[in-house]
Amino acid sequence: MGEYAAGMCGRFVSVSSPALVAERFGVDEVALESHEADYNVTPRAEIYVVRERTDRRRQLGLLRWGLVPSWAKDVKIGDRMINARAETVAEKPSFRSALLKHRCIIPADGFYEWKRTSGAKQPMFIHRRDGEPLAFAGLWAAWHDPTAPEGEWLRTCTIITTKANAAVDEIHDRMPVVLPESAWDQWLDPDCRDLDVVRGLLVPESADAFDVYPVSDAVNRPVNNGPELVRRVEG
Repeated sequence: MGEYAAGMCGRFVSVSSPALVAERFGVDEVALESHEADYNVTPRAEIYVVRERTDRRRQLGLLRWGLVPSWAKDVKIGDRMINARAETVAEKPSFRSALLKHRCIIPADGFYEWKRTSGAKQPMFIHRRDGEPLAFAGLWAAWHDPTAPEGEWLRTCTIITTKANAAVDEIHDRMPVVLPESAWDQWLDPDCRDLDVVRGLLVPESADAFDVYPVSDAVNRPVNNGPELVRRVEG
C-alpha cells in the first residue's frame, strides 16, 4: 500500500469495544471473542463488519479488508479492491452481485486523509463531532480457494466511497459513504434488491457532523499504532 492510500479510503481507526459497537448498531449476535483497539487500520486487516442474516438477526463479526469475489483465482485481487466507487458500483461485475445481496456496515471511529501542502502531504483525522462510531457502507463476499476444496471459506469486505462533503473536500475529493442511522435498516435488509433504492443511500453525510484536524505524520507508517496518532498537532 505504500505509505498511504492516495485517492481512496485506505486508513481508518477502530477502537470501540465489541460491546459498544454491538449496542450502537443493534446487533443480536457477536461472532468474535475480542478486538484490540487499532489506530492505524490497513488493508488485509480483520475489521468489524455488521451484517444481517436472512432470519433478520444482525451479526457483528470480523472480515478481512479487501474484497475477494467468489470467482477470483486467488486472494491477491483483494489488495486492489479495498474500495468501491458509489457512482459505478452497480455496473462493476466485481461489486454488482454484492450490492444486491451482500451489503454490510463497517463501523469506524474515524479515518485519515492526506492534504496536499507546499511540502509533504499533511495527514488529517476525520471523525464525528459527537464521538459516535461512523457507519461506512460496505459490501462483503465469500471466497473458497479452488485449489483446496477442503479449505475454509474466506470472508472479505470493501468500503464504498463517494464525493467528499464540505468538511472533507478541501483535503480530498472523495470520502467513505457514511450511512445515517435512518438508513441502516434498509441498507442491511437482505430482501431489498431494488438498485435505485440502494444507490439512493450512497450519498455524502452532512458536513456538520464531522470534525477535521491535522495529526502527526507518524500515521504514514503502518507499524505505528497508538492513541498518539489521533492527537491534534499544529497544522
